[in-house]
Amino acid sequence: MTGAPGRGTVPALDALLQIIHEDPDLLAINKPADLVCHPGKDGELSSLIGRVRLHLGPGARPHLVNRLDRETSGVVLVAKTDDAARELRRLWEARRVDKEYLGIVHGHVRDDRGTVEAPLGRDESSRVAIRDMVRPDGSASRTDYEVVRRFERDEGPFTLLRVKPRTGRKHQIRIHLAHLGHAIVGDKIYGGDEDAYLALVERRLTESQRARLLLPHQALHANRLSFAWRGHPREFACEPEAWFSEFLAGIRSAASAPAPGWCRSGSRASRTPPRPP
Repeated sequence: MTGAPGRGTVPALDALLQIIHEDPDLLAINKPADLVCHPGKDGELSSLIGRVRLHLGPGARPHLVNRLDRETSGVVLVAKTDDAARELRRLWEARRVDKEYLGIVHGHVRDDRGTVEAPLGRDESSRVAIRDMVRPDGSASRTDYEVVRRFERDEGPFTLLRVKPRTGRKHQIRIHLAHLGHAIVGDKIYGGDEDAYLALVERRLTESQRARLLLPHQALHANRLSFAWRGHPREFACEPEAWFSEFLAGIRSAASAPAPGWCRSGSRASRTPPRPP
């Protein structure tokens, strides 16, 4: 963790906010799975932005530059000033940001690399209000992927992918990989049984459903963000949580604690380097 100029007043906050980098303008965080980005009804600690406000202290006006789904872990960038927020959002809108994800999917993906170009829009037939789908009248969407590793477990064949979304549609990676025939492991909406998502939000998810999902959260991690800003290249990266890495290693685990791995900001790295997948 890099030095933070302003500290919050909650004693245990450091354990709840894994900081990759902090300077007067930016805060880069490794968001855990099962944490929403926006504030909810359960207090400041129940959302990423709530924890950031506690960390920065009274009078802070943090802005989320990018957002991740609740169950997606990884790099989230926060602007600490209005000027930084405006400048960074222009970069995102101009698609001048390189975004890289790691995802574990069901089955062995045949091609070593490929592209999914399929328009996305609302799934009007679904019971899940937030579910989208591939549809001809949807918004143009493109996702590039490459195989990092194909592997086997007792539960079947799987593939670790490196994924780069070239557009920024809601649930884009999850929908495109499911459309390819390789849904993300643990995906409660696009993994074949959308009732798993409804059961989760209604707090009735059964042990049988949990067992079929294989993992406590969807195996999608925002691994890296890189872009040029104010005349300098910037890069922020971090390793997935323990349950993700353990699944790759063949370990059966329901734990969701962060892995004791690495986070990187710019050309500097902290802690130990990542293990080869």
